[in-house]
Amino acid sequence: MTTPGHGSTVDGVLRRSARRTPARVAVEYGDRTWTYDELDTAVSRAASVLLALGLSPGDRVGAYGHNSDAYLIAFLACARAGLVHVPVNQNLTGDDLAYIVGQSGSSLVLTDPDLAARLPDGVRTVPLRDAHGSLLARLTEAPPYDGPEPRTEDLVQLLYTSGTTALPKGAMMTHRALVHEYLSAITALDLSAGDRPVHSLPLYHSAQMHVFLLPYLAVGATNIILDAPDGDRLFDLVEAGRVDSLFAPPTVWIALSNRPDFATRDLGGLRKAYYGASIMPVPVLERLKERLPELAFYNCFGQSEIGPLATVLAPEEHKGRMDSCGRPVLFVDARVVDEDGKDVPDGTPGEIVYRSPQLCEGYWDKPEETAEAFRDGWFRSGDLAVRDAHGYYTIVDRVKDVINSGGVLVASRQVEDALYTHPQVAEAAVVGLPDERWIEAVTAVVVPRGEVTEAELIAHTREKLAPFKAPKRVVFVESLPRNASGKILKRELRKGLGGGPGLAASDG
Repeated sequence: MTTPGHGSTVDGVLRRSARRTPARVAVEYGDRTWTYDELDTAVSRAASVLLALGLSPGDRVGAYGHNSDAYLIAFLACARAGLVHVPVNQNLTGDDLAYIVGQSGSSLVLTDPDLAARLPDGVRTVPLRDAHGSLLARLTEAPPYDGPEPRTEDLVQLLYTSGTTALPKGAMMTHRALVHEYLSAITALDLSAGDRPVHSLPLYHSAQMHVFLLPYLAVGATNIILDAPDGDRLFDLVEAGRVDSLFAPPTVWIALSNRPDFATRDLGGLRKAYYGASIMPVPVLERLKERLPELAFYNCFGQSEIGPLATVLAPEEHKGRMDSCGRPVLFVDARVVDEDGKDVPDGTPGEIVYRSPQLCEGYWDKPEETAEAFRDGWFRSGDLAVRDAHGYYTIVDRVKDVINSGGVLVASRQVEDALYTHPQVAEAAVVGLPDERWIEAVTAVVVPRGEVTEAELIAHTREKLAPFKAPKRVVFVESLPRNASGKILKRELRKGLGGGPGLAASDG
C-alpha cells in the first residue's frame, strides 16, 4: 500500500506530466519513442526490478553508462524506489573510477556492456541495455512499483565534484533540492511544453540532466536524446524542424561555429541557445550572434552543489555585459564576501556564497569538507566574483585551483600528484590556461630533476589518470614562484605563461 506523500520528488515530476499529457511523446532515443504514460510505467517497472535485486531504500546505485533512454529511466527508477543514484563520468578509469564506486558505497553499478570491464573486480553490475538481462529487457516482466513514496528530504543523488584536493566529493542532493532547482530552471530559462529540445551532452553531468532534461519533462516537452553532440546530427535535426532548443558548453558551440557548413546550413529554426559549464569567449559569442541574429542566448552558471543552476544571463540582458553570468535564479540568494564572510562593496572582487533550498546537504562521508564549505548558513562556492549595482555577477577568478577543461572539472592537485610519481620531476604545478578549444587547457609547469621530455610526462600522466586530465602542454622552468611562506603563486604562473612578466620558461 502506498503511503501518503507530498509528491515533491524527482519522480513525481514525471508522474504529474504523465497524468496531465499521457499520450504526448516524452522522449525519443534512436528508434525508440516513449510517451509520458509509457515512460512513467517504465520507471515504475524499473523501480521494481531494482528492488527485486535485493536493494533497499537508501542504498547507493552507481550509473556508469552512455547517454540513452535507459540511463534516464534508471535515474528516475532509483528516485521512485528511494535509492540514491550515483552518476559516474563514463570517461573515468582505474583509481578514479574505483574511488567513486567505493567511497559512495554503491551496492550495484548499472552500466553499458562496453564499459563494464573497466569496473573494479567484485563490483556487482547490471547492464542498462543491449545485453541479456539488461534493465530495459526486464521491464516487460516486472510489475509496476506500488511501494511508499520517498520523502522530499530523502537523498536522491550523490553528485561527485572535484575540488582543490585530489579526491572528489559527493554532494548529497535531496528530492527537495532538485525539485526547487527544476522550477528555478523553468522560470529563468523560459522552458515550455512547446519547445523542441535536444539533449546531447552527457547525462551523468548535472547540467544536462538537471537544468534541461528533467525540467523539460516537468513542463511536458518532447525530448530528443543523442549519444553525443554530433554536429551533422544536430544540424539535420534543426533543418528538419525537429529541434529548436540546444544546450552546449562553449567548447561545443566553438566546434559548431568552426564547421565549414555553419555559414550555409539553414539553422533559422533554432530559437533558444543555452551555454554554460565554462566561460564563453566573447568573440565566439559575437560570431554566433552575427550568424544567427534571431537566436536567443542564455548564459547558465552554477555548480553541482546547488543543483547546479545558480545564475542566468537572459537574452535581453547580454547587451553591454556579455562577460556576466547574470543574476541569481528564483530560489537562490547570493552574496559576495571577503575572507571573513563580510559583504564587500559592489564592484569589489570577493567569493560568491549561496543560500538556497537547492543546495546539497553536504558531502558524503566528509564532515570536515562539509563544515569548511558551509559556514554561517552560507555555502562557500570557491569562485571569485564581482557584483554590480544592478545585481549582475561576473566571475573573475577561482579561489580553488580547479581547471575547467571543456566543461569538465579537473583538480590540479591530482595531476600534480601524478607528475610527482615520475622520477625526473623535482617540482610541479598545474594550472589552466586560456585555450580556444578547451577554454582552459591543463598545463603543467615542471622543474626537472634530470633529462625528461614533454611527451614522456604527458604519456606518464595518461597512464595514471583519465586521458582528459592529462596535461595538454608541459613547460620546463628552473624554479617556481613562491610567496614568503613558500606557497606556489599560481597566479604568477598563469601571468607568465600568458606573456606577462615573472616567469622565464622554455617548452620541452
